[in-house]
Amino acid sequence: MTRVTVAQVEVSDDHEANRYMVGDAFSAAAAVQADLLVLPEYASGYHRHGVGIEHAEPLDGPFVSMLRALAAEHATAVIAGTTLPGAEPGPAGGERRGVNAVVAVDASGALAGVYRKVHLYDAFGTRESDRLEPGPADAEPLTLRVGELTFGVITCYDLRFPESARRVVDAGADVLVVPAAWVAGPLKAEHWRTLLAARAIENTVVAIGVGMAGKGVTGRSVLVGPDGVVGLELDERPQYRTVDLDPAELAAVRRANPSLENRRYTVVPR
Repeated sequence: MTRVTVAQVEVSDDHEANRYMVGDAFSAAAAVQADLLVLPEYASGYHRHGVGIEHAEPLDGPFVSMLRALAAEHATAVIAGTTLPGAEPGPAGGERRGVNAVVAVDASGALAGVYRKVHLYDAFGTRESDRLEPGPADAEPLTLRVGELTFGVITCYDLRFPESARRVVDAGADVLVVPAAWVAGPLKAEHWRTLLAARAIENTVVAIGVGMAGKGVTGRSVLVGPDGVVGLELDERPQYRTVDLDPAELAAVRRANPSLENRRYTVVPR
C-alpha cells in the first residue's frame, strides 16, 4: 500500500509565503504518515495573469532546496510544480522565458528528476508560450518509484493530449500524476474531470489530478481508478486529503482489461 497526500493549495506570487505553505503541507502529510506528497503546478509562485521568467528559480534555488530538505526530514517523497529559468530567447529574439516544470524528490531528499511541460497553454484566449518555453517532446518521461508503485508525471494542459499520458505509461507508470493550475471557465471543470477519467481508463492507471485552489483556477482535485471509478473529488477550497493506493487492485484491473497488451500503435514524439 502506498499512501498519498493531495495538497490542493492556494499559491501566490510571494515565493517566501509559498514556502511556508509547502512546509505546512509536508507537516500534514507527515501527520498521516504519507509516502508521497503531491503539490499543484506552479507551487513555487503563481500569478493568475501569467507566470514567466520573473517567477523562475534554479534547481538549486530556495524552493527545490526546501523540498529536498523537507522530504529528507519527513521521509516523504514529493512531486511539485515550479518555474525554472529558460535557456533560449523569447519569440523574435525577445526576453528569455521561464520553463514550467515539475520536480520529483524521493524520500531521502534526492532530486529524482525534472519534467519540463511539453504542451504550453496556448488556448482559450491564453498564450503561455509568450512567457514560457516548452520542454523537449523527446525527453525521458519523469517517473518516481514510491513503495510498490511507479508514479509518472504530466502537467495541466498536457492532459488534453492522450499521447503524453501513454508515453509515461510506456515508461512504467502505474499512477499518472497531473499537477495543475486548471484555469476556470465555462465547462472547464467538466473537461478536467472527464479527461482524467479517460486517461485512467484507457491506460488502466490511477490518475491523480492535483488542482490549485484560488481565484481564477478550478481546484477540484480528482483521483480516478483504472476502472474509471472516482475515489476522491474535492471542491474549490484549499484542503489536504490522503488516499491509500493498493497495487493489487491495479493489477486485478489490468488482468481483466489488458488493453495495454492489446494495442497496436506506439507513441513517437515529434
